[in-house]
Amino acid sequence: MKLKLKTKSSVKKRFKFTATGQIKMGQSGKRHNMRKRNGRMLRTARGTTLMHPSDAKKVSTFYFHV
Repeated sequence: MKLKLKTKSSVKKRFKFTATGQIKMGQSGKRHNMRKRNGRMLRTARGTTLMHPSDAKKVSTFYFHV
């Protein structure tokens, strides 16, 4: 009997996959302690960014439909 591998629901919600297989993610550092962040940091942290390939390997182990 072969078991099906389930996708982690948190990965589906937090990351998107590009057509070439790279992983898009939201920028970090925007949740709290905003008084300590300067304006330049907040502007550059808008939107999404591509994940580094070494981290993408770890994330892609939880998502099997790529």
